[in-house]
Amino acid sequence: MRFEFILLEWSAYADGLTHHRDWLRWAEGFPQLPGATVETVPALTEMPAMMRRRVDRLGRLACQVAYWCEAADDAPMVFASRYGDATRSLALLGDLVQGQPLSPAGFGLSVHNAISALYSIAQGHTGNTVVVAAGRASVAAALTEAAALLADGAPEVLVVYYEAPLPGHYAEFEDEAACEYAWAWRVAVPGHSGYPGRDASPLLKLELSVDESGGAANPGTAAWPAGLAVLHHVLQAIAVPQATVPEALIRHDRAGSQWAWSAHA
Repeated sequence: MRFEFILLEWSAYADGLTHHRDWLRWAEGFPQLPGATVETVPALTEMPAMMRRRVDRLGRLACQVAYWCEAADDAPMVFASRYGDATRSLALLGDLVQGQPLSPAGFGLSVHNAISALYSIAQGHTGNTVVVAAGRASVAAALTEAAALLADGAPEVLVVYYEAPLPGHYAEFEDEAACEYAWAWRVAVPGHSGYPGRDASPLLKLELSVDESGGAANPGTAAWPAGLAVLHHVLQAIAVPQATVPEALIRHDRAGSQWAWSAHA
């Protein structure tokens, strides 16, 4: 399977990295994983106060990058995260173990589509929203969903990806570097009427194939979560467009398969 997109707009948030210039400077140098947790959580002033009170730490990161990368009215959206708001969900499981009653509000905000729902309600968005969780391959699954929506006729799709380290004793189950971050992309079909052409916007390619070799992922970002590795690869192509085009980013985030990502500014 092969997919192509143009990147109309992007935004991202991690520890010490909020503005475009910060991220592009980060992408230019030797890859370094951002801090495990964000020191300053976004204020999310774009969201009405009564709604904002219901959005927790990870939700603020996800909603903030979505606001910064706001899509056209009722354009489809894809929200994706491997674990979502695991802190809230695992706290509810702890209450169950102790025989405590569950908070209806807490339960409602713990489901995997809660963050996208809060953002949609605040924005008055009534279009299609897909929420994805696919383990280590969640970012690839998110872009696959976006490709399907574009193929179905959507002029553009807003993709929002967000992650946070597993809390407390559950951290021992981490199988990749833990990091708190979020990013958003507005993507469209290359050459779509009314949108920039290939020379004006970065062109992204994603290919899924059977992994027969069991080869290793790219050095430098091999142990990174796929969401950050892919973001770094794409921003590198934007930050140094005159340099040699980076080799494709190869990921083996799902047994028996290989994801190849390439980006051209």
